[in-house]
Amino acid sequence: MKITRRTFVGGAAGIAAAGMLPLRAFAQAKAPASPVTITVVDVAGNLALTQGMFENYAKAKPEFVASFSFTKAPAPELPAKIQAQQAAGKVDIDLVLTGTDALSAGVDQGLWIDLSSKKSALPNLESILQPQAFKMQALAKDQGVVITYYPSGPLIEYMPDKVATPPKSAQELLDWTKQNRNKFLYARPANSGPGRTLLMGLPYLLGDSNPRDPVNGWSKTWEYLAALGENIEYYPTGTAVVFKELGEGTRDIVATTTGWDINPRALGIVPEEAKVGKLEGFHWVTDAHYAAIPKGVSDEKVGVLLDVLNFIYQPQQQAIAYDAGYFYPGPAVKDVTLEMAPAESQETIKEFGRPEYADWIASSPLEVPLEPKQLVQAFRIWDEKIGAKKG
Repeated sequence: MKITRRTFVGGAAGIAAAGMLPLRAFAQAKAPASPVTITVVDVAGNLALTQGMFENYAKAKPEFVASFSFTKAPAPELPAKIQAQQAAGKVDIDLVLTGTDALSAGVDQGLWIDLSSKKSALPNLESILQPQAFKMQALAKDQGVVITYYPSGPLIEYMPDKVATPPKSAQELLDWTKQNRNKFLYARPANSGPGRTLLMGLPYLLGDSNPRDPVNGWSKTWEYLAALGENIEYYPTGTAVVFKELGEGTRDIVATTTGWDINPRALGIVPEEAKVGKLEGFHWVTDAHYAAIPKGVSDEKVGVLLDVLNFIYQPQQQAIAYDAGYFYPGPAVKDVTLEMAPAESQETIKEFGRPEYADWIASSPLEVPLEPKQLVQAFRIWDEKIGAKKG
């Protein structure tokens, strides 16, 4: 089965799901004077997982939302845009869907509304989120909420007809790149989930002195990345290019994650026969997508957005996040099984998922990403020491 990435809209089934989880905001939320239009900016590819949830909300509560306006933007560019709007006193972005990259930059720059005083309008996140997803919630510093989650990577993906003996360790990968120059690729970490996961996973793979401190604890990592970079042609600014080049045969091995393995094969971008591997000393570096509200959004819209967040935490809405494996598994909420997902998602995961993932998730350590300040530092150092060497 070959599919195009789309978002499943549950229609009546999704609307009925509103009663599946007791949510305080549904009881307390006050409808706006008239339905509002909500502008959502996605810098993480999250709409592939959640757009159907938002559209189901608009159907369920037309007295709250007239429509959602969806746009996409590169993660590194968004903080400056929001900062400029806030300085001008005219914020026209109501909700941001982001990974840890733009979330961390926004926390660092004070761009997001602090939700700590609004917890009574949200469900108890510790009680509804998967344990590892709740650990990811701590990274938001109450300035956003986790809405989707996956164990991520770093993994390697390769074409078995080109790589008969895949690398089993970081050193073997480096040696392979020396013998096969320009055949390995990853994207700029500040704008790529697999790139970011590789960056944060290497300190564990290499036994660095402090995997949580990129400034003082990553001497092996920065040395390794510099050596690896000598055998890399360039660093794409986004992940999609990496998998296009893998599918076309320009590259033989790339950095990947569970979702970036499954989804491009389901879409036919990468051949179905591509394989994945993990390196010696592997630790998962988990990942999540967040919803954050910029400062400057009206109180009326904030009230609606809190109601929206309650709705998308419903289990039947969360099941839409299985999508076509892009963020596999995807749901952040506990006990949301594949059997609850749309039929097309179930078929895709069964065809393109990998049975080894369940064992790898159960048997390998799971680490949360760096704290926002340290992640911003890691991006800066990579850009200066590694990326700059390729222009």
